[in-house]
This record gives sequence, C-alpha cells and structure tokens, in this order.
Amino acid sequence: MSRVCDVTGKKPMFGNNVSHAHNKSRRRFNVNLQKKKFWLPDEKKYITLRLSTRGMRLIDKKGISSVVKDLRSRGIKV
Repeated sequence: MSRVCDVTGKKPMFGNNVSHAHNKSRRRFNVNLQKKKFWLPDEKKYITLRLSTRGMRLIDKKGISSVVKDLRSRGIKV
C-alpha cells in the first residue's frame, strides 16, 4: 500500500543524504501517516482513514462530515 494521505493527498518527497565530504545518496522523506478511526454520526458507522498529521488538523478544523463529503465528491470511496 502506498504512503499517501487520504485527505490531503500528501506523498513522500525525495532528496539527498549529504555527507560531510559532500557525497550525495538518494533518500526518501516519508509522510507522517497515522491510521485513525472516526465515528460518522450521519451514517451511524465508523470509518478508518490513513491520515497525515496535517489531515488530522484539517478534520479538527472542518469536521469529519464535511471532509468525508469532500472526499466522496472527488470520487474517493470511503
């Protein structure tokens, strides 16, 4: 399963490890993903989302119902 946030769509970034001698080797900056379970009061059921911490803050701000509505309007099955 790919490391992508369900809400924000954030993916890993790529860059370089740079040594003291300025040697470069490729590395990957992963997204801080968490599995979180939310109660949807409208549908009376739980949903599980893979969220970045920024996505969790977005849910705290907008509410789970509006975020799920936005996801479904984008065509993402929740």
